[in-house]
Amino acid sequence: MKLRITLVAALSAVGIQLTVPAANQPNIILIMADDMGYSDIGCYGGEIDTPNIDRLAAEGMRFRQFYNNAKCTTTRASLMSGLYPQLDKKGKPFLSDDMLTLPQAMKLAGYRTILSGKWHLGNSSGHLPIDRGFDESYGLFDGCCNFFDPARPIPTSKKKKVRWFGRNRTRITEFPADFYATDAFTDHALNEIRQAVAADQPYFLHLAYTAPHFPLHAKPVDIEKYKGRYAAGWAALRKERHQRMIELGIIAPDVKLSDADPEATAWTGRAEDQRLMEVYAAMIDCMDQNIGRVLSLLDETGTAENTVIFFLSDNGASAEDYDADYVKGAEIGSVDSYRVVHPSWANAQNTPFRKFKLNGHEGGICTPFIVRWPGNVQAGSWNDSVAHIIDIEPTLMKLAGLDPNTDVPAGKRPLEGEVFLAAFSGERIERSKPFFMEFKGNRAVRDGDWKAAYFNKTKKWELFNLAQDRSECVDLAADYPEKLKALTGAWDQWAEKHGRTGKKK
Repeated sequence: MKLRITLVAALSAVGIQLTVPAANQPNIILIMADDMGYSDIGCYGGEIDTPNIDRLAAEGMRFRQFYNNAKCTTTRASLMSGLYPQLDKKGKPFLSDDMLTLPQAMKLAGYRTILSGKWHLGNSSGHLPIDRGFDESYGLFDGCCNFFDPARPIPTSKKKKVRWFGRNRTRITEFPADFYATDAFTDHALNEIRQAVAADQPYFLHLAYTAPHFPLHAKPVDIEKYKGRYAAGWAALRKERHQRMIELGIIAPDVKLSDADPEATAWTGRAEDQRLMEVYAAMIDCMDQNIGRVLSLLDETGTAENTVIFFLSDNGASAEDYDADYVKGAEIGSVDSYRVVHPSWANAQNTPFRKFKLNGHEGGICTPFIVRWPGNVQAGSWNDSVAHIIDIEPTLMKLAGLDPNTDVPAGKRPLEGEVFLAAFSGERIERSKPFFMEFKGNRAVRDGDWKAAYFNKTKKWELFNLAQDRSECVDLAADYPEKLKALTGAWDQWAEKHGRTGKKK
């Protein structure tokens, strides 16, 4: 087992010179939001108050073209394996024993590995986080839950299913009156950071928030900040964000605002619709406050400069569309409610892109991605490298001093992701091969600037040149049939190799 491998030597081997103390490996904190839209946070054009995430961007680097797998489980499966999602017999992503998980890789490099928050990759014996490489785990090992009382059953479940919440192997079924999941995940993370710092051991912390995933639950004090903010409606918000994104340099001035999604409706000004977005904004606001607590602890312990922080979302904003309160007439945002934002607000949250979570268009798979590493990543910088969630494990292995090609143990599958570490020093990385996605028939493949996306409801492939049309407004399929054929052919080969049943139609 490799302990305290010198990072500088590893990076020098690939021509990257970074000022990292030779005696130390950097701590790594990987923060993931849940169902958050591309334009929600301030540093990506949003109006939501996110000073701490914005600080990460101001002191670090933002990526414009970072991609996930459009869904909670598929993204997390790739994050934890460096592979495209492997599906079980029921079609659900999982981690098989022949995968080198990300925490297992970090342990090879001598790191303490910690999960605080959402897992969603199995909660039975053998599939818990502690079984897959985490030394310590706390949080929601299931999909989504009541933020104030995770022991309450899901009102949409006929069997009154209760989500699995716990620590290591112990399930937790009772929660204090002042419990709020976002705060609790941070409390646990802070305690683990303190212990790792006291032990002088490098740590890998995956801080996986469930905000702003439904149910829409937020503390009254946070909701109050946004009272009346969304009275103009979702169409107005899209225009406002689009203009701000251009002004901030997030998108080029010629990037068009895509047409309103067919699922979006006309704005009526209903107080109920305003409230949905007010609570959603409050959830992101609270997550940002908690990220501020993490930053404060790093400053207090003097470890900020030797800690790399990443921030991203697992997929685009969610257009799931139902209402199922625990108590009829419950105030939206309260413990007795169980609400979603609906497609119209989700369309605004993904400004300027098309579609949502579950889809292969940019609104489903493109995420904010921020990396802060004081002294090594240029403050306030941007990077246009095309990177994907499968790239995180090999990149973090390299960051920790491992070789993702030769240090994968015998019997484990080779990683499919690519190392994009050089991007942190300002290089634009060109991928050596396309990346792919599929979820319930929705599909995408991107190779260079060209992208093909298939929407299962229309049963049609579309073709885009993202260098000219980042918001996928103009379908070029009829103009470049050979390009579309090449991309869909590559997708077919990938689908065959990875056990996907769908082929192009």
